[in-house]
Amino acid sequence: MSAGATARPLGEAPATAPATPAAPRRRGQWGTRLRRRWTGWAGLLVLAVLLAAAALAPLLAPYDPNAIDVARKLEGPSATHLLGTDHLGRDLLSRLLHGGRTALVLGLLAVTGTLILALLSGGLAGYFGGTLDLLVSAAFNILLTVPGLILTLAIIGVLGTGQVSLLVALIGAEWAAQGRLVRGAVLEAREQGYVEAARVVGGGDAHILVRHILPNVGSTVAVLATLDLAGVVLTVTSLSFLGIGVQPPQADWGTMLNDARPFAGTYPWMMVLPGACIVAFAVSANLAGDAVRDLLDPQRR
Repeated sequence: MSAGATARPLGEAPATAPATPAAPRRRGQWGTRLRRRWTGWAGLLVLAVLLAAAALAPLLAPYDPNAIDVARKLEGPSATHLLGTDHLGRDLLSRLLHGGRTALVLGLLAVTGTLILALLSGGLAGYFGGTLDLLVSAAFNILLTVPGLILTLAIIGVLGTGQVSLLVALIGAEWAAQGRLVRGAVLEAREQGYVEAARVVGGGDAHILVRHILPNVGSTVAVLATLDLAGVVLTVTSLSFLGIGVQPPQADWGTMLNDARPFAGTYPWMMVLPGACIVAFAVSANLAGDAVRDLLDPQRR
């Protein structure tokens, strides 16, 4: 035993080093995660309520949204008309519900059509490459040089007004941007080891695309759909406000705003109600899109 060492009785456990104090928890990081999760859930809840109200509009609306009753025009909220009436005596609650149905159905159809075209064009170009990739990428670059709103207006100018023309214009203006993102995701996915392994065991191109690449770009598609929905609905309501989208007398949040302009000073609720619905949908859809992105992106998790 060395001179500096101290003797200890036989059987006594060696002295242990003092425990290192635990590192303080980073409250800022946990606070950010909690806040992000809370806003995401709030956005999903509001979005679900708006979608449910739009889907059940024929059952929830107390009146025909286009029924005119001039004797009761510009009435305030009452037991008969919970949110009042407009300048033609139409029930505002019924028009809000059916207007949301129109805008959201057009938005969902436009997003679905855009993603289908983006998956077909971007997926095939990114996977096969070569001449197909050059042609598709050239089409993307040409379309992306034109601002989306200008392209939408140009398509409507050629096809005319109406819901079908509006739907075609929305898809035509958006699919190139989404297809370019899908192409990039497929280019990255096709270089992964599992794709090479599938080729080695004899998997065909269709099998690899459907069973291996598509599930791995699914998170990108989900985020694109959620974030794009708010922008598409805003475009629908904006064009309807300008008179080149959904046409009267069909209820739409944009047409309701346009009808309420002359009465904004004396009967403000006519403009506040559809405006509040548009803002609530846009904010909730963006919050839900951020939550989906954080959930599906491992780097953000």
